[in-house]
Amino acid sequence: MKKIRKAVIPAAGLGTRVLPATKAMPKEMLPIVDKPAIQYIVEEAAASGIEDVLIITNRGKGLLEDHFDRAPELEERLSADPNKSDVLEQVIGISRLCNVWYVRQKETKGLGHAVNCARAFVGGEPFAVLYGDDVIMGEEPACGQLIRAYEKYGLGVVGVKEVTAEAIRKYSSLLVEPLEDGCLRCTDMVEKPKPGEEFSLYSILGRCILPPEIFDMLDNTPPGAGGEIQLTDAMKALAREKSMIAVDFTGTRYDMGSKLGVMQANVETALTHPEIGAAFREYLKELAARL
Repeated sequence: MKKIRKAVIPAAGLGTRVLPATKAMPKEMLPIVDKPAIQYIVEEAAASGIEDVLIITNRGKGLLEDHFDRAPELEERLSADPNKSDVLEQVIGISRLCNVWYVRQKETKGLGHAVNCARAFVGGEPFAVLYGDDVIMGEEPACGQLIRAYEKYGLGVVGVKEVTAEAIRKYSSLLVEPLEDGCLRCTDMVEKPKPGEEFSLYSILGRCILPPEIFDMLDNTPPGAGGEIQLTDAMKALAREKSMIAVDFTGTRYDMGSKLGVMQANVETALTHPEIGAAFREYLKELAARL
């Protein structure tokens, strides 16, 4: 079985749910305290053993490339100040997380189309997909949990959580049966189900491991929900043909494509931040007392 060495991060969306902040700045660069969302996702991939990451971008997302590049002028300024050695190491460390590559999705045709842009990068290997909207934080990287399931079962894997009946309309619904240790077997799924179409309240939330044959399935996937080529529709064909493994991963998922998700990520991360955590906790207590 081939090792999972590569990951794809689709980050070509327009960020319309968090306008006007994303008018000139990619939503993936929205900060969570002092790091942009995309850095948390790349760090998760690197911590899971991923060596090469391809970020799918589009026009106006050059800030993503700049962030993972070296910054000689900044590094020179920081190196001249002995009190900034820790910050210097953090700045340099960003460029050393893993090998980061980029390709543009020239037309916004959906998540499935974006992933299909990675065909040449992936080659004939299984690969991870980490959605650019979803930051997942926990003691164990969510991507790593999915990789472990792939190594055990040898099938495509999706990261799932149970969501509310209202939320399932925005996501996907999976037909599953329990296996063991937080794993379920998935044999069917539907994207953005209408009332009565849902199989369960288990939905794919931001992570999957896919075999290379998914690209041929994407080639034969017609536009679906929203008139876009949906990755879920290609994975549905895979699930029906071979079945997939659904991993109810541990960790907290933040939807960085929504204003509430951005605020939740910032507040909860700030509470445990080594520099500001204690002071921020006291501030929240004082604020709560005035509400």
